[in-house]
Amino acid sequence: MRKFLVPAALATLPLLAAPALASSFAGSTAGTSAGGTSASSGSSSGDDKIVLQARDDAACFVASDGAIRGAMLEAALAALRERHPELREQGDLQLAQAILAR
Repeated sequence: MRKFLVPAALATLPLLAAPALASSFAGSTAGTSAGGTSASSGSSSGDDKIVLQARDDAACFVASDGAIRGAMLEAALAALRERHPELREQGDLQLAQAILAR
């Protein structure tokens, strides 16, 4: 059951969902004008950007079975746990895998 809590909690982060990310690159996210750009999207919070920027670190962490811990991943894990208390009991490897799955 705990296995399903991580992806469900991460699904609530708007930038982690692939369709939302793809539409922001297209410049037409829901609730913004079609003329916007991905760099100026006002719909993302700082925590969401931290998590997205941590994908490379998460990949290294997962591939090394937890041996390689990057600063961006550490920041993302802290942000996720702060923002989503239900994730505090999840292991770093589980959260890193969930970041990669989105």
